[in-house]
Amino acid sequence: TAIAITEQPVSISVPVGYSFTLRCRAQGRTSLQYQWFRQYQSDCHLIPGATNQDLPIIAEQTQLYTCRVNDFHRNAVFSDWVKVEVHQCVARGLPPQLWRGEPVIVLNPSKQRVEVGQPLQLQCAAMGVPAPTYQWYRNGNLLEQQKRKKLWITHTKVSDSGTYLCCASNSHGEHWTNAVDVHIGGGEILPSAEHLQLFPLVFVLATGKIALLVGNNCYQHHPDLMAPVRDVFELSCLLEHLGFQVVSLLD
Repeated sequence: TAIAITEQPVSISVPVGYSFTLRCRAQGRTSLQYQWFRQYQSDCHLIPGATNQDLPIIAEQTQLYTCRVNDFHRNAVFSDWVKVEVHQCVARGLPPQLWRGEPVIVLNPSKQRVEVGQPLQLQCAAMGVPAPTYQWYRNGNLLEQQKRKKLWITHTKVSDSGTYLCCASNSHGEHWTNAVDVHIGGGEILPSAEHLQLFPLVFVLATGKIALLVGNNCYQHHPDLMAPVRDVFELSCLLEHLGFQVVSLLD
């Protein structure tokens, strides 16, 4: 084509009032002109005066943006639509003062108890520049189809029970939500015979009602591990079944 976009703008997820610059770069056979547009809900508008390669913005509300690039021969192309997601209510101190854009969790999923056949929805959210991607896990196992902020299962089965958490990641790093238990079906959850065999000392020695579990996945001089995540999940389930309040932390 006569015009080729060489740098697409990127989506971001930021707190209200955050300042950022969207960038678009293109190459063509003649001089190029730029014009930015934004869309809020279903209305798309040209942004007056936004005719540079860079578009400085102050995040006020969630909107979509695109840039049109044209030359003097009436050739024109549009950049990808990107989303500037704005979090209106963010706890004080977030993001950190020296924030580089790494993911910061602003919404954790909540514990659920659902009847068999009913829908299950878990939700999380994270800030990040660029906007984070999401990956859900159940009992430490990756859920291939669950790659959005909202985990949705239309018709639940007993096998959907377990401990869920989500990893938000971008080019600056990753961050995990809190782990939450999901129980599908009625009745009480009882510890399995396997747990009773693996952790007999828990029944003998655990006299308090609060447990702190820390699983370290990331090491400076060693590849990242997955086993601690699974171990924390299994121990967390067991201790909660025994009446403990459990605080689970990763890294």
